[in-house]
Amino acid sequence: MSLHPYRQMPITLRPRIKSDMRTQFAALCYRMTNDKPEILLVTSRGSGRWILPKGWPIPGKTPGECALIEAWEEAGVLGKAHEQCLGIFSYHKTTDPKNSLPCLGLVFPVKVKALTNDYPEADQRKRKWMRPKKAAARVDEPELAAILRHFDPKALIR
Repeated sequence: MSLHPYRQMPITLRPRIKSDMRTQFAALCYRMTNDKPEILLVTSRGSGRWILPKGWPIPGKTPGECALIEAWEEAGVLGKAHEQCLGIFSYHKTTDPKNSLPCLGLVFPVKVKALTNDYPEADQRKRKWMRPKKAAARVDEPELAAILRHFDPKALIR
């Protein structure tokens, strides 16, 4: 079997240890308006902070496919994911009022073709389009803010 040098392979998971750093795949959902990018942010379910849709790896899916699934579930996005990772940010995911998990978020661009109003978490989140600088100012994680501020869809590998 020959592998294309740019093809992302599906994920294989191993059992986790409590102290492991966790990985989530985040969807940087974007559209072009008047030749300028806009980024879709959603609110978190708990605190209502502005975030990117993100979720856990799914066996047999690529990171971009995982990001697209999360974009659908959390924001009603219909679109196309790229397998090019734009960057990584660190954060703690709250699991309950007393505990959190150390996480790395790997950011994958998703070009939005349409939004639907009927999606799994529609009644649990708000969503809003923002220019990159405004989106960067709304998120809490400095590394994610830098990724958003410098996002340029023209630089994506096609």
